[in-house]
Amino acid sequence: MNPVWPAGTALRRIAFVAAANPLAQEGLLRFEQRYGNLPVGDAEVVVCLGGDGFMLETLHTVLHSGIPVYGINCGSVGFLMNPLLEEGLPERLVRSQGAVLHPLRMHAVTQSGLVEEALALNDVFLFRQTRQAGKIRIMVDGRVRLPELVCDGILVSTPAGSTAYNLSAHGPIVPLSANLLPLTPISAFRPRRWRGALLPSSADVEFHILDGEKRPVAAVADFTEVRDVVSVAVSEDRSLKTTVLFDPDQSLSERIIVEQFTV
Repeated sequence: MNPVWPAGTALRRIAFVAAANPLAQEGLLRFEQRYGNLPVGDAEVVVCLGGDGFMLETLHTVLHSGIPVYGINCGSVGFLMNPLLEEGLPERLVRSQGAVLHPLRMHAVTQSGLVEEALALNDVFLFRQTRQAGKIRIMVDGRVRLPELVCDGILVSTPAGSTAYNLSAHGPIVPLSANLLPLTPISAFRPRRWRGALLPSSADVEFHILDGEKRPVAAVADFTEVRDVVSVAVSEDRSLKTTVLFDPDQSLSERIIVEQFTV
């Protein structure tokens, strides 16, 4: 976590975006009246009012622009967000610290031969489409690591996403600085005792669907879902990055540590 702007910087070009819920929309009006509002393309920073889901949408929107995003919690969980405070916002933005996130790139091929690509800042996961469990072969860096996993699904997450679906699937929480990607099965039936793996962030992961016509599988990268896949390749795209801003005492690294001691 590092400062994004030198001390004393005066931030005036701020873009505000808000989720559709009443609290976020009310906050948007108050912030606009106090600080104005610029189009995202003209701003130095984007302030996102909502919850973690809307924050993820906003990060995808600015992913190719390099504009940092500061979240204000007007939603349910708010793991990626800061407290809802109106006073001194420009000064808080200057003091904030940035966590740099790199997305995963999903390359999916369907039974019809269609090829789809999508980016994920949280995770890429596969899941069964019918009552029958999926059968998936797992390859890492061109080598078969697990010939057949019978399961409801499997996911690869970023460190930032390791506290989301990955955690619910009993996967490990990973610090941002670890350069690791959790690989976590979802309700594995066979091998029953396999609990997943921690892969280096440079790993190329491939999933090949076995008996896909009888046991169809879908793949999801954040908001993009692809049905009836036959193969899915996942790797971290270091050429892209986005910066999430946090108040100095609310850093993402600290939150990830705290989450590991929450009972």
